[in-house]
Amino acid sequence: MSKLAIFHPNIEGGGAERVLVNLISGLVEHGVNIDLVLVQAKGAFLSLIPPEVRVVDLGVKRLILCIPALVRYLKQERPTCLLSAFEDTNLVALWSRSLAGVSTRLVASIHNTLSWESQITTQGIKRQISPYLARWFYPQAEAIITVSQGVADDLLLMGFSSKKMQVIYNPVITPELFKKVAEPLHHPWFESGSPPVILGVGRLEKQKDFPTLVRAFARVQQKRSARLMILGEGEERDHLEALVQELRIGDCVALPGFVPNPYPYMAKSAVFVLSSLFEGLPTVLIEAMATGTRLVSTDCKSGPNEILANGKYGSLVPVGDSKSLGEAIASTLEKPPESSLLQQRAAEFSLEKAVTQYLQVLQL
Repeated sequence: MSKLAIFHPNIEGGGAERVLVNLISGLVEHGVNIDLVLVQAKGAFLSLIPPEVRVVDLGVKRLILCIPALVRYLKQERPTCLLSAFEDTNLVALWSRSLAGVSTRLVASIHNTLSWESQITTQGIKRQISPYLARWFYPQAEAIITVSQGVADDLLLMGFSSKKMQVIYNPVITPELFKKVAEPLHHPWFESGSPPVILGVGRLEKQKDFPTLVRAFARVQQKRSARLMILGEGEERDHLEALVQELRIGDCVALPGFVPNPYPYMAKSAVFVLSSLFEGLPTVLIEAMATGTRLVSTDCKSGPNEILANGKYGSLVPVGDSKSLGEAIASTLEKPPESSLLQQRAAEFSLEKAVTQYLQVLQL
């Protein structure tokens, strides 16, 4: 019987992990035998993994240190296919497959624009050289999945061949999502008659550029009553809290941290805002679209332009421009909702469509 091994660091709460859980559930429904191989078997979404999936805990603290354990797993289990995601994880999967000397088909998926990530992030030399490592080692994969055409175009500019590449939009829209949208939300900010809530969702890290969203909101707040809520946790929390105090908007800004079910917040917010410096295919923008909430996004590379069809389904503004972002938010607050149109567009990112395409690439 064929077996798919999915290799990932952990299942901590985040857009990519939520997509992974969706994909695993969809593949299980199609009868795929799956081992979920984790560097550490931990994370907020671990309880959402279907019981049919065997979770393999490599039990090490750092990704690079798991190579011996992953090599042993590949030699012992000899899965038909190994699917990995993210730059570092893909490299470790490729190196381990080579060291194991097995014939396992390897499919690497890429969720961000590698060239932009290396320019913008400040995670040391490792991130700076990641595009070069990708060029050297990714050709060893049997197939490369990119989550948007923008990510694929970025790889082509880096010198990759299009022969092995396949664009597959993330499996974002599921029946379970709509069940979660309908769950009750008990928060005073969303009571009838309250000022409109502007919502951001994502890890509090440099890539998401929430400082620009905070500054944009401060501009909106000068002209009308509104509130800003950002759901997520991360290393930028202290910086954001200091900025909120500096701008004297603390009474109308909330940073509740990570929320397992953000969908009722999306559905009840007046505007959803993505302020990122770069993306691959921003899951939260699609999820917010599925709830029918009006959208504003930076026109970052890549994903938002594809999702919003060059502005047809929401406003696009320059990256890092708090003035333009504030103006777009204020303008969007005045527009009537277009829920049905947005939800029709969101259906293009359905679980079933993605699973069908994944099965073709995985060749199980």
